[in-house]
Amino acid sequence: MASSCPIDHTPEQVKEKLDNQHPYLPENIYVKAAHLLNQEQSQETLNELFHLLKKYDLAETRERKERNEKILALA
Repeated sequence: MASSCPIDHTPEQVKEKLDNQHPYLPENIYVKAAHLLNQEQSQETLNELFHLLKKYDLAETRERKERNEKILALA
């Protein structure tokens, strides 16, 4: 997912976004994303994960499924 966002997100920002979206995420996706954040990640991975989590709660079911697959593929 090529992000058009010029902002680099810190691990803390991504963790905060993950925590905010936790109620909407399938548990296995949450655990996977949290595990990713417990390890050092490239800036590209941090940005991609942030954008996959951004407005997850507002996404349609199909969009959520696609995002879930992309999150799982980040490992």
